[in-house]
Order: sequence, then structure tokens, then C-alpha cells
Amino acid sequence: MSSFIAPVFAGFALGASLIIAIGAQNAFVLRMGLMRSHVFVVCAICALSDAALIVVGVAGLGSFVDRYPAVLNFIRIAGAAFLLGYAVLAARRAIRPGVLNVDKRETVPLATAAGLCLAFTFLNPHVYLDTVILIGGLAASWNGSLRVAFGAGAVASSFVWFFGLGYGARLLAPVFEKPVSWRVLDTMIAAVMAWLGISLVWPLLA
Repeated sequence: MSSFIAPVFAGFALGASLIIAIGAQNAFVLRMGLMRSHVFVVCAICALSDAALIVVGVAGLGSFVDRYPAVLNFIRIAGAAFLLGYAVLAARRAIRPGVLNVDKRETVPLATAAGLCLAFTFLNPHVYLDTVILIGGLAASWNGSLRVAFGAGAVASSFVWFFGLGYGARLLAPVFEKPVSWRVLDTMIAAVMAWLGISLVWPLLA
């Protein structure tokens, strides 16, 4: 059993280092967590999506994405359009911020929340580079069951992070009872989304 500790820890550390960054997916989970709207579903979609991609990478299918760059180029363009559109919506919210009212929280339809969550995940080409290619490539350095342990560690990091972020966000609820806090958050989200959208298509333009 002790032989599995090293690959599990290595996979967990790698997964955490890749996922714990301010990105479109994390910003969306944070906002839904603050609103306490479909938190479990949103966190589960993010974690399970990452898990599926990691399994694909660990299984050795990362070479497919690496072999067909046109697939990533299509995802870049679609992802950029989506992120820039969401950046505009976040900027509009920042102009007219709301407050976090415990008795009357903003609600988002479940289908909308799930759709946005899937879009933030699968329209981001970096998620394929991180999970399928990078984690999958490094998993190849482990053999047999140790490779599975490495992948399990990476999957565990996604579950710990997303559920921690989604449910931990409510600790910030008192801060977001003030409109200025929402203005700062949505301004940050708009900036992150715009930066990510531009960065996705910049290599194609260059």
C-alpha cells in the first residue's frame, strides 16, 4: 500500500497546481457558490468533467489531441467567442452590482447553470492541454497500477478543489452583502474572461 502513496501524492500535487488558478471555470464556481445556486451540481460537473478528461489522458489518448491541432484551433475560436461574450455580461453586472440578500438570493435556472459550467470546461483548450496531454503524459512515467494511482490523485485534487471552492464561498457571504464587493468580483471576472478570450486566439492571429 505504501508504494501507492508516491504516485497518488504526485498526481494530486500536479492536478492541484494546474487547477488552483484564477480562470473562467473557477470564477464561475465562486460566483455560484456565493449565490448558493446549484452549488452541488456545478461542482460535480466540473469535477466529473476533469475526471473524465484525466482518465482519457492517463489511458494514453492524449496523442490524438496532439496529433490533430485543428481540433484545438476550433476550440480556441469557439472558446474565445464564449469567454468574450461572458466578459461583456460580467462588465454589465459590475456597472449595476447587486447585493447578497440571504432571504432573496439571485437564482439561475439549473439548465443554464449546467450549460455554462460545461461551456467553461470544454470550450477551454487549456483544459485538454492540462488534463489529457500534460497529466496523461506524466502518467506514462508510472507503470500499471501505479499509473492508475497517479490518475486517481489528480482526479481527487479536482474534487477537493471544486467542492471546497463552491461550498467555501459561503464564508465570504457577509462581505458580499455590499454592492461594492460584487462590483469588484464582477470586474475581476470580466477582466479574467476577456484576457483568457484574447489569449486563446492570439496565437492564431500572430
